[in-house]
Amino acid sequence: MNVGQIAVLVSVVVFLLVIFASVKTVTQGSVAVTTIFGKYHAVKRPGLNLLVPFVEKVFRRISTQNRAIELQFQAITQDQANVYFTAMMVYSVLNEGEDTIKNVAFKFFSEKDFLTALVRSVEGSTRGFVATMKQAEILGLRGEIVSEVKENLDVTLESWGYHLMDLQLNDITFDQAITTSMAAVVASNNLKAAATNEGDALLIRRTKEAEAEGTSIRIAAEAERTAAQLRGQGVALFREEVGRGLTMAAREMQDNNVDSSLILFSIWTESIRHMAENGKGNVLFLDGSPEGMQKQMADLMALQQLNVVKNGPTP
Repeated sequence: MNVGQIAVLVSVVVFLLVIFASVKTVTQGSVAVTTIFGKYHAVKRPGLNLLVPFVEKVFRRISTQNRAIELQFQAITQDQANVYFTAMMVYSVLNEGEDTIKNVAFKFFSEKDFLTALVRSVEGSTRGFVATMKQAEILGLRGEIVSEVKENLDVTLESWGYHLMDLQLNDITFDQAITTSMAAVVASNNLKAAATNEGDALLIRRTKEAEAEGTSIRIAAEAERTAAQLRGQGVALFREEVGRGLTMAAREMQDNNVDSSLILFSIWTESIRHMAENGKGNVLFLDGSPEGMQKQMADLMALQQLNVVKNGPTP
């Protein structure tokens, strides 16, 4: 191989080295930050990029995609209860602007240092919020905790070139003793609620029963009153008819010169017969001798005369 051929070969090798040194590929979903002699030079976008050969270097490749990290940490409530959190955090580069990319590339020495600062910031903000609350309140404050952390970190993360997209508190647990006591409180409250509901149901049932009984008594009383009225009307009609019949019988007897005391005797004997037939266990003592009969007639005649004197003669 002569000198000319060697020179050509050297030229080709140098050309290829220049080509390889000046061409870089940036993958989709990322950007590259380049420096010249250690000083920031440019941001290279996805695709094929040309660099100044040998002097322009890729300082860092930065992903613009969403990234997730899982956290586990502990906090203490206002009443000195230990709370254990398992959280999932989603973050990303704020945007692809040059100033943002420069912050991401140069604010921290490495990605690991940034993640350490981010995790400790989330933990510190959560602990600060939990320290103002009692353990009984924590389970119902997931949304408030997330809002508090995001509000505290948004400004700081933006200055670093990042954005906290989502923070989910997947699991919140307490020490076993606290968990057991909380379960006992819940069970007690459930029993109390059940007893209250049962008492309310019993009160309603008893009230309805009392109302039904009162309605039944009222209906029975109204029916009894109506029956009594009807019975009274029947008795009155009966007496009226009896009186009318007696009056007619007395007139007939007077017209035929018959002693009207027979009517009284007939009424008396009919009353005795009716009591004997319809009485229930009653005992009647009657004097059946002729003297007793005369005495009964004398008493009835005296009653008749008393009525005549008092009310006047029968027309």
